[in-house]
Amino acid sequence: MLSIWVARRNRPAWKQSWRRWGKCVVPRLYYNILLWLLLPYIFIHLLWRGRKQPEYRQRIPERFGLYETPAPIRPVLWLHTVSVGETRAAVTLVQALQRDYPNHHILLTHTTPTGMAMSEQLFGDSVHRVYLPYDYPFAVQRFLEHFRPKLGVLLETEIWPNLIHHCHECRIPMLLLNARLSERSAAGYARFGGLTSAALAELAGVAAQTFDDATRLGRLGAREVSVMGNLKFEIVPPDAQRELGHQLRELFGASRRVFLAASTREGEEALLLAELAKLTETDLLTVIVPRHPQRFDEVAALIERYGLRYQRRSANQPIAADTQVVLGDSMGEMFAYYEACDLAFIGGSLLEFGGQNLLEACAVGKPVLLGLHTYNFTQAAQQAVAAGAAERVKDANQLLERVNQLRDDSAALAAMGEQGKAFVIAHRGATAKALTLIAELIA
Repeated sequence: MLSIWVARRNRPAWKQSWRRWGKCVVPRLYYNILLWLLLPYIFIHLLWRGRKQPEYRQRIPERFGLYETPAPIRPVLWLHTVSVGETRAAVTLVQALQRDYPNHHILLTHTTPTGMAMSEQLFGDSVHRVYLPYDYPFAVQRFLEHFRPKLGVLLETEIWPNLIHHCHECRIPMLLLNARLSERSAAGYARFGGLTSAALAELAGVAAQTFDDATRLGRLGAREVSVMGNLKFEIVPPDAQRELGHQLRELFGASRRVFLAASTREGEEALLLAELAKLTETDLLTVIVPRHPQRFDEVAALIERYGLRYQRRSANQPIAADTQVVLGDSMGEMFAYYEACDLAFIGGSLLEFGGQNLLEACAVGKPVLLGLHTYNFTQAAQQAVAAGAAERVKDANQLLERVNQLRDDSAALAAMGEQGKAFVIAHRGATAKALTLIAELIA
């Protein structure tokens, strides 16, 4: 073994350079070949998704780096927020950048139409927004040439090899902020180790949500990894949403207990509805808000199949006393739903979807119930349970049992709610750390 090590140490410099070149370039070559093979599928995918969400058929040129609107005149600070969750998490960071860099223009890129819609709702015309191009070299080059950003920020788990490489080549510093990486995702990226490590090594910096996230990213090849906490702790419920929540509560009925099933995923609604159909009481009102708007009609049909009396939020009508379920078929009102409920279940955790964001409910001061599958928010979920702000349930049956136990226990509901608010406040500070990293690179 020693002789092999000595031989490697004595290998000519050109051979070592060639080896390093091969580790970076060859995997990217295979990656690009695969992208070209997938090109027909991309158009099929957009058309297929466009059946339920027509927005997927709009602005398609942007996904290939072609933009109708002119680039902003001022220097551009660019953040990529994939969809709804990342866009909402970026609120305090975007506001801070607008405050600290008034002579710069903020560009937000998205992958989904719902992310685009959320950006428009949150920021209006104060930012520029487009779809991020697919990771084809020609599309990435067009995007960078059009907007010429001074800095790029990728939020959470967005590792695009060509995008990162071309930013590196163009001397555009790229940060991966609020980064999270579960063991499952890390194992997936490790299967393409050469490609992943090359991309991570070309980032100007990585700031992870937790020490475990930082460790996993470091193992995959990231450099300059720090821990910043989670931007989602920074969210403050907007006054307009809280006021809307009070209005919703009036529609729901001030005297009824309201149970919110927030951001539910496919398969979970059926489990919940099966348990709700067993209840004989009508004083509990259940509000179900599916995670994806294209599923609103599907969930409505499911409620009808279980024979439950329901109304749609979009009808904006007072809820009848015998209504058992409200279908939350609206966008951008999650804080209002939390404000209007007595306790909330966070979807994506009954089945193996990894869970959705529980911190918004905690920030509003509402008790939280979680399933067992929360690997997308592992540390936050564990800390919330330890703080007494959340409880876990193993299945839908136990979930409804716990709802029935808690709904008449005002003291327990109040205590969990207060613990939730204290828990969120205690973990704030991620925005300040992110701003420090950004300031160093801009300077």
